[in-house]
This record gives sequence, structure tokens and C-alpha cells, in this order.
Amino acid sequence: MAADVLIRDEAGQVLLVDPTYKEHWDLPGGMAEANEPPRAAATRELREELGLTIAVGRVLVIDWDGPHGPWDDQLIFVFDGGTLTATQVQALRLTDDELSGFAFVPHAEAANRLRPDMADRLARALAAQRDGTTDHAERRHQPRK
Repeated sequence: MAADVLIRDEAGQVLLVDPTYKEHWDLPGGMAEANEPPRAAATRELREELGLTIAVGRVLVIDWDGPHGPWDDQLIFVFDGGTLTATQVQALRLTDDELSGFAFVPHAEAANRLRPDMADRLARALAAQRDGTTDHAERRHQPRK
């Protein structure tokens, strides 16, 4: 299970992180530990990776991603992290070597930095945040042989 967070700055730009173990940028968050609820995982990941302690809000997106390659299926949650103040943005720092950087970027630039499936998830999360809804999708892959 993965738990990501949509966070913006006062200019409306989206916070992205640059993982050292992936080719593309990502939303902040990560994988839940055994028996850890998704909101708790999102909160923990923000604190561990960026030194950020905030109240993670409502669920914006819930996706089921079917088995693909060597991986089993996965649930992915995107939570609303709200808008950070300028003081909160200045206090962000890398606190985990899993990240090589972070940046606040406009949505269009974020979409270019993310994997296509994550760019789609971000667009759906922004729409859900704007509309006060929750988006759900199920993405099936070719069965494993």
C-alpha cells in the first residue's frame, strides 16, 4: 500500500520529491509499513523525509493498480496535505537519503517530471481537491505468465 500527499505552496505550486531510487520525481509519501494505516504512513513519510509535521487531510484519490511485472497488486492513496505557509516551506529539509531533492512546481511542470500514471493521478487529485470529491480508479495490467 502506498500513501502520497498533495501539498501546495501559497502560489498554488505542487510539492514534488526526487527519489534516489527512481527515474522520475514523485509526490511526497511512500509505502506503508506492516499493519500501518495509510494516513499514518503518509504522516510518517513526510516527517521522515522532509521534516514536515502536518495534519494530513482527506483522501483525494484511491487507486487499485493490478499485478504487473514482478509486483502484486497495490492500493495507492493520495491525501490532501493542504497549503504550506512560507514559513513551513522555508523549514522543509531533506532528512532521509532516499531523496535527492524537492521542489514546488506548477502543475504543468509537475506533469512533465512525473511518470505518466503519477501525472494522471496528480491531475485527478487536483480536480478532487477543487471539487470536494474523491476519485477512484482501477488499473488492470496484462496477466502474469
